[in-house]
Amino acid sequence: MASLDAAPTDVDAVGHRIVHGARLFLDPVRVDDDVVDALEGLAPLAPLHQAPALRALASARAALPEVPHVAVFDTAFHATLPEAASTYAVPLRWREEWGVRRFGFHGIAVQWVAEQIAARRLVVCHLGGGCSVTAVLDGRSVDTTMGFTPLEGVPMATRSGTIDPGIVLYALRERGLRQDEVDDALEREPGLALGGLDTELGFAVFTRRVAQAVAAMAVPLAGVDVIAFSGGVGENREDVRRAVADGVSFLDARVEVVPVREDIVIERAVRNLLAAG
Repeated sequence: MASLDAAPTDVDAVGHRIVHGARLFLDPVRVDDDVVDALEGLAPLAPLHQAPALRALASARAALPEVPHVAVFDTAFHATLPEAASTYAVPLRWREEWGVRRFGFHGIAVQWVAEQIAARRLVVCHLGGGCSVTAVLDGRSVDTTMGFTPLEGVPMATRSGTIDPGIVLYALRERGLRQDEVDDALEREPGLALGGLDTELGFAVFTRRVAQAVAAMAVPLAGVDVIAFSGGVGENREDVRRAVADGVSFLDARVEVVPVREDIVIERAVRNLLAAG
């Protein structure tokens, strides 16, 4: 169990970033055993994030059982996605019975960026270990690259991002890979491991895909006023920002860099929830 930075008597509440809340949790929620059970059921939809977060949550609840624990969800900011953005062209049964839809992620970070930028039509490129591009109109998410899981979208540090689903079928049917091998390959092996940002190919593939995503976000926004970069790569790699901005120079948008403070967003959400009783 991780050590506490403060004595237990100094802690009034604990906020937890939870990646996937699906449609079950559209707002911050006080954690109890029923909430934990529901979150565990969502773990397959975000395998790199949900289980570790739930382990941390369990440790914190064990260490501080008398204080309220509040879950704040990365998916919640994207609850405003219109149906045209959240709906996949898959069988109706998948959508209605299985709940298949675009959820979107990085919402806590994107919310912070949107609060810092005075722009009606904003595209947020949150680029780090995980990467997403989001269209924000008047402070509301209207489209985003990540989908049913955080695997969709632009290439990432270890995740493939969007690929032809036929590749998965080919790997299973023709190459005899097991499901867990395909899962591991797409979640933990490729992404920028194809060469990384410090190789010509990796840099070119990554910045091209991000620029294409930014251009796509101009459609629901009917133009772009500001392109904001956040996350470890977005904040620290000027060469990445320049390459992406050059790729969409026709949009004539201003470029901003916004260091993310997810901790502030989470703290505010906890205070507001507890104040409301």
